[in-house]
Amino acid sequence: MNPPLTVRTLSDGGQSPAEIANAVASFLDGAEHSLDLAQYDFNLGPETAGIVGAAIRRASGRGVRVRLVYNVDHRKPIPVPPPCSPDEALIRSLPLEPLPVAGVPDLMHHKYVIRDGTSVWTGSTNWSDDSWSRQENVIAVVESPEVAADYRRDFEQLLTAGSVAETGAVEPTWHGAVRAWFTPAHGEDLSHRIAQAIALAERRIRVCSPVLTAPPVLGALAQAVSSHRVDTAGCLDETQTREVASQWRDGPSAWKLPLLTRVLTADFTARPSTPFGDGTTHDFMHAKLTVADDNVFLGSFNLSRSGERNAENILEIQDEKIADQLTTYADEIRAKYDHIDL
Repeated sequence: MNPPLTVRTLSDGGQSPAEIANAVASFLDGAEHSLDLAQYDFNLGPETAGIVGAAIRRASGRGVRVRLVYNVDHRKPIPVPPPCSPDEALIRSLPLEPLPVAGVPDLMHHKYVIRDGTSVWTGSTNWSDDSWSRQENVIAVVESPEVAADYRRDFEQLLTAGSVAETGAVEPTWHGAVRAWFTPAHGEDLSHRIAQAIALAERRIRVCSPVLTAPPVLGALAQAVSSHRVDTAGCLDETQTREVASQWRDGPSAWKLPLLTRVLTADFTARPSTPFGDGTTHDFMHAKLTVADDNVFLGSFNLSRSGERNAENILEIQDEKIADQLTTYADEIRAKYDHIDL
């Protein structure tokens, strides 16, 4: 049986930044003792910064200890949009304990909050106005001291580790029908677990991810598509996928191209997002989820080799209702965009 868990989906133009900022504030307002935030990006506009900042100040005023881990100073070339630059002036203005984590060699890519050691807010959604209004994203809230304890172990590793590579050493443990995965310690294990769920699926497979490069997942999807044994579909980000394919063509990863091309012959579409640049709208297809029958994987983890090495988290959930909800969501996203031909 699952602990209490709710899932909310976001779409381009489907909600305002203020609406999500108020949802964040409502979650923060429930804190009595502690708020531990691990945020890849924390860069809000004046209205949303005011809403979230006020909630943090209210929490501090109640005696709540607020800690924030955030990503900085990544210089490694990656085949996805460059690392975000959190608003450190905003962070310094708030009554919290900040800890910048150098994303070297890979990203501190989490987007979670632990409240009072009993509840977790997580998903694919960064704390930025574009993330809250122009991207496809998923938010999950879990009410479970056991799940929260796993996230707290990961958070303490982020606080004390000398690098991203030394984090994520939390054993994926079932609490009811939910368990949390953390990378990079379990990065390859997570890719293999998702691939296994895809390989065992009998009714449906749905995938949303900006890119698709993790070899176990790519191979399992290509096999499922080739066998025509199960309803398989999904959505990627076209701009980022084309960048990856271009990098693969003449390199050591060229063997992946036929697999990706085969996957894309199924009912996969891709969002033609705005290329990343200074001042551009960040309108990526940013949801990260996999549905395999009634198994769901959702969180911050791109289905990529980079994702295996980043600091990421995923909730694995066995729940028919949530699987139905996210299958419908994936199909709604997919229907908005065209097929991609590499």
